[in-house]
Amino acid sequence: MSSQFIIYACPIGELAHQLEQYFDHSLRLCGRNTAHNYMPHCTLTGFFRDDETAIPVYLEAIAQSLRQASPPPDPVITITGMTFHPNWHGLELQSDWVKQLIQQVAQRVVSPTRAEPLRLKDWLHLSLAYEFAPEHAEKLTHLAQSYVDVRLPQRGNCFAPPVNWELRFYQRHFDQTWICHRAWSMVNGQWSVVNG
Repeated sequence: MSSQFIIYACPIGELAHQLEQYFDHSLRLCGRNTAHNYMPHCTLTGFFRDDETAIPVYLEAIAQSLRQASPPPDPVITITGMTFHPNWHGLELQSDWVKQLIQQVAQRVVSPTRAEPLRLKDWLHLSLAYEFAPEHAEKLTHLAQSYVDVRLPQRGNCFAPPVNWELRFYQRHFDQTWICHRAWSMVNGQWSVVNG
């Protein structure tokens, strides 16, 4: 049976904690917006459909691409700023390394049961809020600026928290529940499997 899958980069550590606080407070003070329907993430591919029997093909393509990739930069993904548009708030991200990695995954993965090619994302970002009521824009902006620290060590701020990421392969069910089939995290300069 066909299911929906996607590949995300998800923050872990201090940034994940800050985002959890932001999402909790924004939900309580401004109500639900579309960003609350997802875990904090940077989308690397669009959703794609395939049979569940193909999951090992994707996991192996990601693992092989990680093993053969050039050494990643530190940090793997850089936060370049926080943006507030009228109907979208988020973190702007940059990583040529991650884009190249996902291109390698797309070239490596061969699944005869997937009908369309993987759609790779070029604009890397992490959504804080979108499709929210216009009257909540100012409050959401203030909450983001209060809870999410985008000061980065690479900008000369040695007191900023490190920004760490996991690469995750998710399945989304029709009832909007999620399964993370595998996650990889950078540990001591090497990618290691966190779960799966």
